Amino acid sequence: MNKVMLIGNVGRDPEVRYVDQGQAVARLTLATTERGYTLQNGTQVPERTEWHNVILWRKLAEVVEHYVHKGDKLYIEGRIHYASYDDKQGKRQYYTEIWADNMEMLTPRQASSAHGVAAASVTGSSFSTVNANAGQGQTAIETETKDEPLPF
Repeated sequence: MNKVMLIGNVGRDPEVRYVDQGQAVARLTLATTERGYTLQNGTQVPERTEWHNVILWRKLAEVVEHYVHKGDKLYIEGRIHYASYDDKQGKRQYYTEIWADNMEMLTPRQASSAHGVAAASVTGSSFSTVNANAGQGQTAIETETKDEPLPF
């Protein structure tokens, strides 16, 4: 089984491109952090941040294009994809990506509206779940809210 679950912060605004027949593809970087701690013998283990390259397709990418910005907290569920290419010197270069199947936007809407997302009066907390595998090529967007309008 190839399954990855990440919770982290978006490192920069997502890059979205449209390829073959208008299919959206989004690329973003996600930083996940493990907190530092102290071992029983007193040794300090520092905080550690890992950066992940995340690829999102179709409707998932379109949602990212409109609602995800640098600094937003996301939950990403997907699979690891390994690939390689030959650089200009002919040397083989390897890279790892996370191909997302599901995404939850964990940043409260008040913070998102500061990035320019059209959200009317927002009270309480909410999050959205986007699933790229709902039906045949369809994307399901489920939103849990507490008495607040949805921007989409």
